[in-house]
Amino acid sequence: MSLFTDRMWAEIGPLFGRILDLPFNRSLADGTLPREAFEFYLLQDAHYLALFSRALATVAARAPGAEAQAKLAKAAHDAIVVERALHDEYFAAFGIDAGTFAATAPSPTCRAYGDFLVAGAFMRGYAPGLAAVVPCFQIYYEVGRHLLGIARTPNPYQKWIDTYADEAFGDQVREILALTDAAHELASPRERAEMAEVYVTASRYEWMFWDHAWRREAWPA
Repeated sequence: MSLFTDRMWAEIGPLFGRILDLPFNRSLADGTLPREAFEFYLLQDAHYLALFSRALATVAARAPGAEAQAKLAKAAHDAIVVERALHDEYFAAFGIDAGTFAATAPSPTCRAYGDFLVAGAFMRGYAPGLAAVVPCFQIYYEVGRHLLGIARTPNPYQKWIDTYADEAFGDQVREILALTDAAHELASPRERAEMAEVYVTASRYEWMFWDHAWRREAWPA
């Protein structure tokens, strides 16, 4: 029998293909992504990471064993410390200061995705809460690997590509996938159905996040 995360990855295969084909990611690869679009993405992703790390920390607190708790807590830590360090480096390069970030509100898509993860981590059980955060790990790693293979060099966004294609990040992704598959094995039929549902929903939000950065989405009212 195939693993839960393998089955779900196969299910979202067409969606992942659409993610790779988004204008944001295609122009990221060839280095032509407009600076304004990447700045918008950086600011919104920084807001998202604050919510994502809270969701991860909550899932970690609900983990049934010490090993899972430690790995998920470290992932929550890395989302703040390691990934925010990448943002800070680009913020400095682009002249984005703390005041600019503080004055920039989360976009509709950023708010919806982040709240979906945080609320789910509190309201759902451990296994569905974990399944909801998995696509962010899995999709970013696979996008990073894809971009690394096709990116034009030199590329102004090479540091971003290298971060998510890095095998150290890949090792963490594989740990999270293994925890998710283990949780699925112990889950009830209702929890298993919910795991599949939230995995697909989070994957759709991943598509929306890159698309909304390209469009520089704003609140309509």
